[in-house]
Parts: sequence; C-alpha cells; structure tokens
Amino acid sequence: MTVMDEPVAVPKGGRARRWVSRHPIVSFFLLAYAVSWTLWGIAAVGGGQVVFLLGGLGPLVSALCITRLASGSVRSWLRTLLVWRVSPGYYVIALLLPVAIYAVVNLVLLALGYTLNLSSLAGLAPAYVGSFLLVATVGGGLEEPGWRGFALPRLEARHSPVVSTLVVGLAWGIWHVPIYGPAGFVVPLILAFFYTWLYNRTGSILVCLLLHASFTPAQNLLTFAQPTNSATSGGLGDLTDLVILAVYIAAVLGLTLATRGRLGLPPTPGGSRVRKHRQPAREPQ
Repeated sequence: MTVMDEPVAVPKGGRARRWVSRHPIVSFFLLAYAVSWTLWGIAAVGGGQVVFLLGGLGPLVSALCITRLASGSVRSWLRTLLVWRVSPGYYVIALLLPVAIYAVVNLVLLALGYTLNLSSLAGLAPAYVGSFLLVATVGGGLEEPGWRGFALPRLEARHSPVVSTLVVGLAWGIWHVPIYGPAGFVVPLILAFFYTWLYNRTGSILVCLLLHASFTPAQNLLTFAQPTNSATSGGLGDLTDLVILAVYIAAVLGLTLATRGRLGLPPTPGGSRVRKHRQPAREPQ
C-alpha cells in the first residue's frame, strides 16, 4: 500500500468506483489535476477569466466527487468545512503570519544593503484588502476544502504530520505548475507546513482559507526593500526571491523543530506518531 492509500470499506459498483474507494487520496489528486488543468488550458486558448477561476475549484470539486464515489457522506463532509468556533488567537495568526514573515524578509534585505521604498504605503490598504477578499471568495482560498479538508486528515490518519504535509504540499505545488512554471511547486510545498499546523490546532478550514487569503497580498505587496546598486540586484538570479525563500524555509524548520514534528497534531494514546482518522472538526482550543 502506498503512502497515499487509505483502507476503506469498498462499496459495490463498477471497477472504477472500487478503485476510487481503495485509493481515495490518489484519486482526489488525479481528479483535481484533470479538472483544473483542463479548464486552465481552455482559458489559455481564449476561454476567458471565468473559466480560469473555475479551474481553481478543481480541488473542491474533486473532494466532493471522491467523497461521494467512496460512499462517504457529502453532507457530513461539508459540515466539517464550517468550523469557526476556535480561539481568536488563531484568526490573528491566520491574518498576520504572512505580514510577520515579510517584515523579516524586509529586515534581512536591509541588512544585505537594500533600502526601504515606502512610496507604495499610501495605496497599500485598498489593494491589500481587495486582494484578500478576492482570494477568500473566488480565488485560491477555495482550494482549502480539498488540500486540507480532504487529503490532509486522511493522510495523517496513517502517516506522520511531516510526511503527510510533504505529500499534500508536493501535490498542491504540482497543481500550480501550469500557472507558475516548472518551479511553481516549491513555494506551496514549503508553505504547506504552516497550513498543516493551523489545521491541526483548530480543525478549521475557514481559518486555513484566511491564511491562504492573507499570503497572496503579502507576497504581492509587502516587499518594500529595494536594491541600491548592481551588488544587490541580479547576480544570483533574484536576491529578493532567494531571501524570501530562505525566510520561508527557516520559519518552517523552526515550526517543525518547535513542535517536534507534530505540527500541532495532538499526541495519540500510547504515543503513536499517527492516529485514527478523525473528522476535521474540533472544539476550540
């Protein structure tokens, strides 16, 4: 059995349905790719922005379909996506973690000889809020029911949080490749660790959605440090991007070490590294 398989009761039905029931996570990934990449391909040849946005719903559509085909209760699964009664502190983390990370990015760039260009601050708030709302309502935030609401808890039922995060993060990253290019999988793979920790601590997909909606405007708008000369521009590709990547990696390593690899997942009786599959809803911490 592969790292992505989950033992489930196999329902009666056709061969395809039985295969999906035996391999729900692999099936979820494949269907998410098929739906999204097909629609993005149509959009690329003139299908328009609406078709492109619909492509972003691939993970959600896939999770719904695989839940239904595997004889799960779609209604019960949908209820797990609406958990919102969690400690207010987690909402603060979801909204401000990306801001904190980019504050560190700017400080590192300053230490490397960059200067601060704060000319964009005047119009920052409307652009930031607009981007946040767009991602939260019709954009990337709607991916979260699939990656964290479907795949992650099923993987964590059988594997450690780190392994589960690497699998989800890699699948999530590969899903982005048609949009961001061959290296487009790298950043989602790294950022997946933050989402795993937040989901494990809250059981809330809504909070993960807010984190997703917060990262996008932070990545687009919160780098104020600018190169001052040729020594701080060009060279090793783009030094700014390298610093951002390094800060991401350092933060993820710190989180993983601080949680001893648990990434917020509560210990199971007997000290097991994994636990039985749970519904993603949890009481407030």
